[in-house]
This record gives sequence, structure tokens and C-alpha cells, in this order.
Amino acid sequence: MPVVRGRFTVDSGRRAMAELLREHPDLDAVFAANDLMAQGACQYLRERRGRPGRGGRRGLRRLGGRAQGRPRLTTVRQPVERIAAAMAGLLVEELEGVRSGPARKVFAPSLVVRESA
Repeated sequence: MPVVRGRFTVDSGRRAMAELLREHPDLDAVFAANDLMAQGACQYLRERRGRPGRGGRRGLRRLGGRAQGRPRLTTVRQPVERIAAAMAGLLVEELEGVRSGPARKVFAPSLVVRESA
């Protein structure tokens, strides 16, 4: 599976999509690290090839206001507020001496299906 690293921005998504297609012209699906990169990949595809193709596009992490791109992206929503609260709680426990060392917390993401898949 080809991988291109980006910087979690629309522009890096565009650059990554260009690189992927240069090296793998038959590519028919993309998984992006976040919605901004997925949006950039879709923009690149629209400009270079017309409609983004038959493969689904998905982003990881829904960022506020990003659902209105075209196509509206299917995404994985993570409970960011709950994650941040748990991290703060663990830090306080560590500072107060209640806890020492690593802790494991698991938060279930949810799939938000839109037009891209």
C-alpha cells in the first residue's frame, strides 16, 4: 500500500495526491490522515481529472466546518473533548501522586457516512 506523508493541510493533501497519482496512476481510493488533506486530494482530482473517480475518499478526524466540501467527506469522528478531559485528569492524578506511570484509555470513534463513500 503506497503511503505519502503530509502536513495535515489542504495544500499537503493536494501535493500528496499528485505524488500518489504520479507513482500509482491506477489508484482508485485514498485514505487521508485528516479531513483537510482529504479535501486537498479531492480538489486536485477535480482539477486534474474532472470528477474524483470511483474510489471512496475518507478523512480521519472531523474538523469544524469541513463537511461542506465537494464531495462531502465520509469521516471518522473522534470524541476529542472526552479525550482532552481524560488527558487532563490523568495529568492531575500524576501531579498529585495518585497515579504514577502510563495509563490506557480507549475511546470509540464513530463513522460519519457522507457523499464520498
